[in-house]
Amino acid sequence: MADVRGKQKVVIREGKTRKQRTIYLSNVYDELAMYVESLPDSSWLFPSRKGENPISRVQAYRQLIKAGDMADIPEGIGTHTMRKTFGYWHYKQFKDVAELQMIFNHSHPKVTLTYIGILEEEVETI
Repeated sequence: MADVRGKQKVVIREGKTRKQRTIYLSNVYDELAMYVESLPDSSWLFPSRKGENPISRVQAYRQLIKAGDMADIPEGIGTHTMRKTFGYWHYKQFKDVAELQMIFNHSHPKVTLTYIGILEEEVETI
């Protein structure tokens, strides 16, 4: 939790690619600060019920599924689903591949377009 308390950005190393990434918290700073203050003394941003450890990836996924059910999304959602959906709709609205490439930390615009399914869609409409 100390990694985010009072900070405007955090720097992480991505698990899959091992690339360094900066995440800016300015858009969620106030909400994040309120959430952190509401937690009991814990070292974790998302503590388990006992508070001694963080929740697992599986538990985080279960919580997303539960949120999807509460929002009447029966097919479920996951972090990857939300990431790709964000990218798809961001591209549809702004057509800014360079910005998405930077957000996703991709090495090439074609990787980004393939990732969000745009190339396949454009081929189908020709």
